[in-house]
Amino acid sequence: MKKKKKTLIFQKEPFFYGHDNHDQLVKIAKVLGTDELNAYLKKYHLLLEPQLEALVGRHSRKPWSRFINGDNQHLVSPEAIDFLDKLLRYDHQDRLTEKEAMAHPYFVQVRAAENSRMRAHCINDYGKLAQASMAHKLAAIIQV
Repeated sequence: MKKKKKTLIFQKEPFFYGHDNHDQLVKIAKVLGTDELNAYLKKYHLLLEPQLEALVGRHSRKPWSRFINGDNQHLVSPEAIDFLDKLLRYDHQDRLTEKEAMAHPYFVQVRAAENSRMRAHCINDYGKLAQASMAHKLAAIIQV
């Protein structure tokens, strides 16, 4: 049996689970709202099939705070909500780029930990290099 992955922030399995593409769009519309979906469709001159349009219906955008509960509140921060909000957009032009996502404040702690690890690695490498250099110099002196 294939285990479903939980989303990182809200611990929901999976956040938008649909049985097919149409059902998935309905699930997304129930969270992101249909006003934004309709603006996206209009911007790119797209039309939904009448059956799909009826299936999607009309929904208001749900605030992200609605998904916070006792099991996930320790994972939620203003940066996490902002990051999620800037990624989950209908219009790809409105989403964060990869570079913008990696620079988002949500990853400040990750970047700090990586920088610390890299500094420790560089210091360790420098120490080994200094030892090797000293050993090389000693070997040259001893051979003289």
